Amino acid sequence: MKKEEAEKFMRGEIVIVDMLTVEMLDSMSYGTIIAQGEMSDTEQGLFMTGSGKMLRWIAVVGGNKDWAIYCHFADKSWDFIKMQGDKVCMKEHIRKLVTCTDEAFKRYRY
Repeated sequence: MKKEEAEKFMRGEIVIVDMLTVEMLDSMSYGTIIAQGEMSDTEQGLFMTGSGKMLRWIAVVGGNKDWAIYCHFADKSWDFIKMQGDKVCMKEHIRKLVTCTDEAFKRYRY
């Protein structure tokens, strides 16, 4: 983890979760990062365009205690992806990236 990311983690702007619940969403602030990672743009990974390149993805809490996942090619910064990334809209991809309860999944912002 880079120094900047470590500082965000210490301020509570990054909270990595194993299983996202409604209670967790209710306790988090707007813009909190729930999880982030990298996965290939392939059918076995996070299939967005089929480029075969690496994608970065980031799951973020929204303003209404909802959440969404954004992704882009791995050469983009985490901040760029958080602000301008493509939204992940397929249920199977959402569930692959962030393990969550059914109730938390209902709060996913498409």
